[in-house]
Parts: sequence; C-alpha cells; structure tokens
Amino acid sequence: MLLFDMDGTLIDSNSIWKDVDREFLARRGLPYTHAFYEGVAHTIMPKAAIFTKAHCHLPESPEEIIAEWMKLAGSLYERVSVKPGVRAYLRQCKAEGRRMAVVTSSVPAHCRTALGHLELDKYFERIVLAHDLGLEKKDPDVWLHAAEACDVEPQECTVFDDSIAACKGARAAKMRVVGVYDGYFAKDEAEMRGFCDVYIKSFEELLCPLKK
Repeated sequence: MLLFDMDGTLIDSNSIWKDVDREFLARRGLPYTHAFYEGVAHTIMPKAAIFTKAHCHLPESPEEIIAEWMKLAGSLYERVSVKPGVRAYLRQCKAEGRRMAVVTSSVPAHCRTALGHLELDKYFERIVLAHDLGLEKKDPDVWLHAAEACDVEPQECTVFDDSIAACKGARAAKMRVVGVYDGYFAKDEAEMRGFCDVYIKSFEELLCPLKK
C-alpha cells in the first residue's frame, strides 16, 4: 500500500502557506521567525492556530485566526501545480496494480479542491485527513489509522512525505518511508537522507524506463 502526503509531496503548495504566514504576521507588524515556522510547519491547522495565538500573544480566537488564513489562501489551491514526475509515477503505479491513498494534514476543502482540479483523485482509493482525526502526522496513530482504513498491515505500507516529522511518525508505525525533497523543508534534507529508507529529489527518479 502506497500512502502519499499531498502538500509538498504531490503538489507544489507549501509556498502558499509561507506567503499566507508572512502576510498574516506583517499585518500585525510581526516578523516571520524560525520559531514561528517550527510551530506551524508540521501540524494541522487547529493546532497551528492555537500555537499562533499563544506565540504571538494575539487577541483573536483560534477560529478567527483560521478564518483569516483561509481567506488569505483564497482560491490558490485551484491554481496549484503537480510536482515533477508525480503524474507519471501515479500512472505507473496504477498500471502495476498498486493500491494508493493520500494521508494529509491539509484542510479538507483544500485537499479535495487540489486533487480534483489536478485530476489526481482518480488514483487514490481513500483520503485520510489528519485534520478530521485531530492528530498530527508525527503521531504514529495517524498512520495506524490509515493502514486500518485501507485494511492492510502497517508493515505493508510505504509512505511518501516531505516532512521529517511525518516520516518519523510513519516509521514509528513500522512503515517504510520515502523522503521527498521540497524547498519548504530544505533545511531538513541531510536529516531526511540519513533517516528515510529512500530519499528522492523528484518522482522522476522512480519512473521505470520505457521498454523498447
């Protein structure tokens, strides 16, 4: 069973949230710091909003913070692009009869918009939303839930993700992990290379050569 993250793995969308964060903070005269990045980069939106309220000492409620983020993100997920090699790799896996699902921390509406707009949803038999579980992907329970939902053993799963935190969660669930490069997490590349079973810069590296 192949389990794919969405943002930064299948689609080139992580920059959307960096721009949203910078604009959100700039409106309040606050800098975009490494501490803020670490607090919001690896988590689901409700927990990111709670962190933001506390870290930035904001009067807004977490719900109001989320509403502003959603407004800033707007319709950007309707214009996001697929990362190089992804579409061809998914076609290859489908032709080989491989089962595939998405496991994402993305907001459900954004997930469905992006996968539908890009016509990637047809490759996946299930979408597991960490947001709906109230868990972060660094938590092995997200991955164990995904395996159970797909009626497979965790050891039968291979996870593709661009986040070292998510990869560690999947490994703790006894899954094989393939690290995927994304510029948003570029600082983690060395750690990813050392930790993951396989590390790729692009899905093009996984494409089988055409038979003559």
